[in-house]
Amino acid sequence: MVNLTLTVDENVLKKARLRALQEDTSVNACVRAFLDQYASGDDNSALTQQRLSAERIIQMAQECHAGGGLDGRQWTRDDLYER
Repeated sequence: MVNLTLTVDENVLKKARLRALQEDTSVNACVRAFLDQYASGDDNSALTQQRLSAERIIQMAQECHAGGGLDGRQWTRDDLYER
């Protein structure tokens, strides 16, 4: 194995160390696993799935035509929360 030096924001590293501690692992092991998945082109990785899911949600939101009726009516807050 070779050594790799990274520059990371101090707050990010603190949060990563805390999370790794909670998961009974190390930041080093997490980075190693990420790089292994990244290098192998593993499309089933959790990060890839999250990215694809987020892209799909954005696409659905852009295709959605909700918000107004067929006549172009715009809903008001009072319409939605009639008392």
